[in-house]
Amino acid sequence: MTAPTPPPPNLIRPFTVSISDSEIDDLRQRLARTRWPDPESVGDWSQGVRVKNARSLIGYWERGYDWRRFESELNRFPQFLTEIDGLDIHFIHVRSKNPNAMPLILTHGWPGSIVEFLKLIGPLTDPVSFGGAAADSFDVVVPSLPGFGFSQKPTETGWTVSRIASAWVELMKRLGYTRWAAQGGDWGAVVTTALGAMQPEGLVGVHLNTQYAFPAQIPDTLSPEQRYAVETLALYTGDLGGSNHLQGTKPQTVGFALADSPAGQAAWIYEKFQSKTDNLGLAEDALSMDDMLDAISLYWFTNSAASSGRIYWENRSATLAGPKLTLPVAVTVFPRDIPRLPRSWIEDTYSNLIHYGEADMGGHFAALEQPEILVREIRTGLRAVRS
Repeated sequence: MTAPTPPPPNLIRPFTVSISDSEIDDLRQRLARTRWPDPESVGDWSQGVRVKNARSLIGYWERGYDWRRFESELNRFPQFLTEIDGLDIHFIHVRSKNPNAMPLILTHGWPGSIVEFLKLIGPLTDPVSFGGAAADSFDVVVPSLPGFGFSQKPTETGWTVSRIASAWVELMKRLGYTRWAAQGGDWGAVVTTALGAMQPEGLVGVHLNTQYAFPAQIPDTLSPEQRYAVETLALYTGDLGGSNHLQGTKPQTVGFALADSPAGQAAWIYEKFQSKTDNLGLAEDALSMDDMLDAISLYWFTNSAASSGRIYWENRSATLAGPKLTLPVAVTVFPRDIPRLPRSWIEDTYSNLIHYGEADMGGHFAALEQPEILVREIRTGLRAVRS
């Protein structure tokens, strides 16, 4: 697919995750001292996280969860830092043994992180070992968004999705890739869509599991699928939009509230997993407690509640009516995603739609919830741009 040239020495530095024992001890002590709110006055999640469910999750975080297990899992992958546009960007980079592998950059959203892609890396880079074909091999690049995880936190404004997309172009160039594809969901899909709109040299196509394809003006007459999209959009911006609104207007206040309270950080993210996964009533139906706490712990140990939340503030003028893309686009719609768009609007927005897939299960956090389905869809969706 490409013949990458080595980057200049010292431009890309190796990185290893290493959280001190004292930080882990501090976390457990804080969890043990949690001051719990009064129970909710309703019998469901309509007021937010239920106290009994939070007690279960946070109790496991304090007494049963093993950060060292997850730290070791992370460190099995080659990780690096490189300075782009004044910020150190953290990323995982795994090359396939197949010399014809397609380079692919995977971008997470909020409250996502590199955590959500770990189960995809093996099947994407070594498909034969996971029941696939060598022809579907990828070199995988998984960066942490600025202000997220182990990437540096911006100290100035201006880190919009377009600026992040430009940083990703430089990252792929720096890694020596001349032909590559991009994939993302949630804010990762916004960045990937920005890449698609930029059409930088080398980008051959994108795969999106979140589509920003609402029409700028909603038609008066709607099909049942279009009406459902509008209804789920109202849910997304209404009852489920509390954290989005706060982070889009007062991310620093959110940061103050969460930086000192691991229980608060856990509840803030747990509610998103509860409301936007394909579950039977509890997030634990879709994600294990370890999966959720891997994600939550990464936010806690990197103290990134405020810096990650600012992505909403920086892009507060963004809408779900994304730009029309003309480069090759593959999409996968997951049934419990919120909002869920109809095929008609997707086809209208992406004029060069090379693949449309509908998964039979999964919600907004597809990479965490249904990694096998997403891997299959990425392989299928991007085959057309390999040659």
